[in-house]
Amino acid sequence: MQYVALIYDVEDRPQSPEDFEAMMGGYFAFNDHTRQEGSLLGGEALEPTSTATTVRVRDGEVLLSDGPFAETREALGGFYLLECRDLDHAIELAAKIPGASTGCVEVRPVMVIPGDI
Repeated sequence: MQYVALIYDVEDRPQSPEDFEAMMGGYFAFNDHTRQEGSLLGGEALEPTSTATTVRVRDGEVLLSDGPFAETREALGGFYLLECRDLDHAIELAAKIPGASTGCVEVRPVMVIPGDI
């Protein structure tokens, strides 16, 4: 089964260069671990929410607004696409993502849609 691990954290958390380096080391270690076990299908970090554009269509009109859909303290900062045996395996991996120790990681199954899209 495929799962997406959505990483949420505070965007402007003050961090020393040493703390940032340690955090990135944790992400690199997670990448290596999931690659070696064959679980890593993809993933990316996202630019800050200040760079986001939200698109809505109402009555045929395209409406744009700057920033994310909802204003919250924690923002989506990145994601992993993982191939896992089951939900327990996905949770086990999500707990190893460094962002889980400072923010949270939402684990969600990827919906299988039959046919071509």
